[in-house]
Amino acid sequence: MAGLVDSLVQKYNYVIHDLADPRTKDWWGVSNPFLLLAIVGSYLYFCKSLGPRLMENRKPFELKTLLMLYNFFQVGFSIFLVYEGSAYVFHKDWNFKCEPVDYSDDPRALRIAAGSWFYYVAKLTELLDTVFFVLRKKYNQVSFLHVYHHTLMSIVIWIGVKYIPGGHTILMGLLNSFVHVIMYTYYLISGFGPQYQKYLWWKKHVTLIQLIQFCIVFVHNFAVFFYPCSFPKSINFLCCMNALAFMYMFGKFYIKSYNKDSKNKSVLETKSEPSLTTKVKKFDVRKRVTEKAR
Repeated sequence: MAGLVDSLVQKYNYVIHDLADPRTKDWWGVSNPFLLLAIVGSYLYFCKSLGPRLMENRKPFELKTLLMLYNFFQVGFSIFLVYEGSAYVFHKDWNFKCEPVDYSDDPRALRIAAGSWFYYVAKLTELLDTVFFVLRKKYNQVSFLHVYHHTLMSIVIWIGVKYIPGGHTILMGLLNSFVHVIMYTYYLISGFGPQYQKYLWWKKHVTLIQLIQFCIVFVHNFAVFFYPCSFPKSINFLCCMNALAFMYMFGKFYIKSYNKDSKNKSVLETKSEPSLTTKVKKFDVRKRVTEKAR
């Protein structure tokens, strides 16, 4: 029994400490998985169990001011991440086909490692999206897609910061941060009140942009399997599977939400427009009334 425990401890230390990037392994939230697991576990428990039970006999919170501040923060944070990601991806040394991780203390390598950590922090703060939905009793927003997306992204990005803070997958973070600038801007404007709804005609295009993002991420990671690249193939495979899963779920959501709205609109327009038979009947009634009057 003691030998088994020692073996497990050795394997744990090897995976968590020996394989980790020495530059980031001691940073907050990165050194071991327990803090992340505690945060994600608490998030899932609150959003799927504790939160709904606490709110069962309470009125939903409005949280208008808090949400405006939160969305404003997320827009600013996402712009910062886009700036940092762009400085790395659009650098003259970036290789779109294959960008290995630079584990040196070069200023560019250290900067993107720090940028990866900030991106990880952003994923943790975004868990509050679901918490606010629960407190406002908008349970229809707490879908499997929403919870799965937030949970998985937090774990995946932790792996990235821990072992590969830089390299090929930075493009994914850049695209995702760009999408979040648009998404949280939408949330920010919608929070100003119903009078601003006319400026939010582009709501469905946010989901469409997300789908385009996942397609680019899939192609960018899938392509490296066809030529030599020193970036870890297991991470490329994980990104491909993740992108496919999101394409399926977001695509299903898009079709269900917006094609359904289009069909309902068409049905309403059809119902509101008088049929040919109704028009003929009305004409016939008017004709008989006219003849009697004569």
